[in-house]
Amino acid sequence: MSGPEDKAREQIDQLLQAAGWQVQDRDKVNLGASLGVAVRYFQMKEKNEADYVLFVDRKAAGVLEAKAVGIPLGGVAVQTDNYLRLLPDGIPSYGTPLPFAYESTGVETMFRDERDPEPCSRSLFAFHTPSQLKKWLEEEGTLRGRLREMPDIADPRLYDCQEEALDGLEESLRHFKPRALIQMATGSGKTFTAISQIYRLIKFAGAKRILFLVDRRTLGKQARREFEDYTTPDDGRKFKQIYNIQHLTSNVLDDVSRVHICTIQRLFSMLKGDAELAEDLDEKSPWELETGTKQAEVRYNPRIPIGYYDFIITDECHRSIYHLWRQVLEYFDAFLIGLTATPSKQTIGFFNQNLVTEYSHERAVADGINVGYEVYRIKTEIGEKGSHVDAGVYIDRRDKLTREKRWELLDEDLDYNRNQLDRDVVAVDQIRTVIQTFRDRALPEMFPGRGEVPKTLVFAKDDSHAEDITGIIKEEFGKGNDFCKKITYRTTGESTESLIASFRNSYNPRIAVTVDMISTGTDIKPLECLLFMRDIKSRTYFEQMKGRGTRTINKDDLQRITPGARFKTHFVIVDAVGVCESDKTDSRPLERKRTIPFEKLLNSIAFGNREDDVISSLAGRLARLDQTIESKDRKKLTEAADGTELNTIIHGMLGSIDADAQIEHAKKKFAAKTPTEEQITEAAIDLKNDACSVFDDPTFRETILDVKKKSEQTIDNLSKDTVTFAGFDEQARQKAESIITSFKEFIAQNRDEITALQILYSRPYGQRKLTVETIKALADLLSGQDRLMTPEIIWQAYDRLERGRVRGVSVPRLLTDMVSLVRHAMGHEDILEPFAEYVNQRFDQWLGLQKENGVEFTEEQMKWLLMIRDHIATSASISKDDFERVPFSQQGGLMKVFRLFGDEYEKLVDELNEVLVA
Repeated sequence: MSGPEDKAREQIDQLLQAAGWQVQDRDKVNLGASLGVAVRYFQMKEKNEADYVLFVDRKAAGVLEAKAVGIPLGGVAVQTDNYLRLLPDGIPSYGTPLPFAYESTGVETMFRDERDPEPCSRSLFAFHTPSQLKKWLEEEGTLRGRLREMPDIADPRLYDCQEEALDGLEESLRHFKPRALIQMATGSGKTFTAISQIYRLIKFAGAKRILFLVDRRTLGKQARREFEDYTTPDDGRKFKQIYNIQHLTSNVLDDVSRVHICTIQRLFSMLKGDAELAEDLDEKSPWELETGTKQAEVRYNPRIPIGYYDFIITDECHRSIYHLWRQVLEYFDAFLIGLTATPSKQTIGFFNQNLVTEYSHERAVADGINVGYEVYRIKTEIGEKGSHVDAGVYIDRRDKLTREKRWELLDEDLDYNRNQLDRDVVAVDQIRTVIQTFRDRALPEMFPGRGEVPKTLVFAKDDSHAEDITGIIKEEFGKGNDFCKKITYRTTGESTESLIASFRNSYNPRIAVTVDMISTGTDIKPLECLLFMRDIKSRTYFEQMKGRGTRTINKDDLQRITPGARFKTHFVIVDAVGVCESDKTDSRPLERKRTIPFEKLLNSIAFGNREDDVISSLAGRLARLDQTIESKDRKKLTEAADGTELNTIIHGMLGSIDADAQIEHAKKKFAAKTPTEEQITEAAIDLKNDACSVFDDPTFRETILDVKKKSEQTIDNLSKDTVTFAGFDEQARQKAESIITSFKEFIAQNRDEITALQILYSRPYGQRKLTVETIKALADLLSGQDRLMTPEIIWQAYDRLERGRVRGVSVPRLLTDMVSLVRHAMGHEDILEPFAEYVNQRFDQWLGLQKENGVEFTEEQMKWLLMIRDHIATSASISKDDFERVPFSQQGGLMKVFRLFGDEYEKLVDELNEVLVA
């Protein structure tokens, strides 16, 4: 009988052969038979015998030490290291010690390259191909060696946060850490940062091929455009002019391309050996897809060897590290780099706690890369409490899928709560009341001074809810079909990509209604309002959804889409369901396969699929069905299940995938206090098969489908809803109060220390003039003390607390607006207005006094006086030297001022400095 090591060698032989190695016994060696030959039981010096010596192109290149399954490989490296130095004399090799060392049990494999600086073993999915080792041997140095010789980053286009991310990542790579996580706020340029890093890795580290992994096809197209638009920082050429880029839209790899852009779904399909992937599967989120038991496990694919990529950068990585998808990431012998705006604990854990940079939304707002947000809460009577409909009236029943309606006499009172809204019961007036309130409050309260509705994204509960919302929005706003569009996976007619492009780039649609389609990853820069009509329990998902509104946009681009807007300084979350108030969690939902049709899940179980996620998802669907079906249908299901109630079936399914229950069953079955992993696995199969056996009966499955198809929504057209509250939330007010209190304390504590404050506190200012430099010093100290204490945020806080006494909220802040903020905080000015407006008013008053005193200015003099006014508005003062700078120098400079105003020009300038700023 063969022993454990012999069984391990059988598995190792198979893995070697799959990777292109010919496995030969020592006494039957033919090194010319293949580029790579693995010779078993090779006699080394000092009577040692290596399990395998690996020959590449007839020369010894490495050693493979085999161990039985279960033996830890950490301590085996010492033994392998010894063999690397014991090759018999006269045998051609690639040097002493041999460069490559493997240890393997057939289940676990470790590898190291002795040529690396500080050689360190790393875990592999399988063995490298002989051609891969030959390529490495032909290169000058190793990839890890070149990573330590990367030049300093020199790209003036990078934001500080982007350079910080590259510095952190390259420091991680210099220490050969296999996984690294980059957290950067939505809108801060993660993709640009990644492309900058990819360019450096190819050019300076000699990376042969890099994979940029996304989780949706549309995000792949977006990434491809950014790669094509990227201009290299050194010679100014486009990235695509130097290196080939392949965006995979089929299951065919282009080996010449240095960068591949691919969805994780497509790569998974390719590793499985599929000829092609359905287009719709390339667009849905990874966790929404179905895979059978046999398909769920990634196996070695010789067409795509493990060394195919040197680096894998996975965008929105928080969505691609779970369940079977993580196998794709762990298949390759590559450095793994994750990009996300919202890392969960699981995400950070997957990347070995190696968070190389952390750039939060708050920092991005303070740096002007993102905009902040305010919350406008809408509460309605039905939205908070539900409603009651008396028996004896006719109501509509609507099929959830076909939306076919029928009338029915209500034979008993109908009571429903807020959690049943838009799933079991559609309260039409509740939706209408929210939409009416948004329509009536959006412009006067949320976006004062606007002429058109801002670009708004509405989050609905499901496709049927989205359909209802879209119809009511069109009715209440009295607009055509182009005004509001539904953008979901069930959208028909226009493609979703076309709809998203119109929402992003065109005047219409003004409002888009979605469920998940635009919740993450999609840039809609003109978006200024998010209307939540669904609650979100996942903290990470909610942060991603909020991120749709944080994008900055320049004035011209915004006004092209929304002509009435001047600047995008913030966005508004309209919360109609309490989403900003409900508790959030990092845990994953019970429903893991949300968009797989119910019937497919049911049939998958019937055909023997026992994946935890499939069982959990079906149990979750049945639990929702159990809450909505009528008693007669519940009785019918119980009869079809030979007396077992649906609730019992659901509990059995969930219990079968519970780890504790599996251990307890293993203890009983095997009479073991501490069952082995194999025993627990066998016990788990028993539990799952028992829990799912009811689905073997086709009659029961048909009954479930019949009941499910009859599942209807009740349409409540009778209940009248009323608004109980509409306004900015209390939390926003408390936050504003905290900001203003901190600002006033800062001013009081530093009035004698900071030059600008000294001048402002010592009115009249006398000989000491405010300058841009003194004001900037004040602003820098303020933002340095607290990153939230920027002029923009302080201004918005005052607007929240003193609405009616604050002007210019929607214009970008000038540095000199710090003067207005300080004066208002000190009580010197009752109205907070932009410094430029204050200067303009003071100028008009001064000009009026000049006329009263008989002083008249020529048209040319007025032109220069207005230029002086505008300079003081942006710089707080003007000096003799300023007349030699733009724009004055372009109009004749100091000599022109002297010719226009004569010897009195200095007195005039001093007077304007005092009058306009005092």
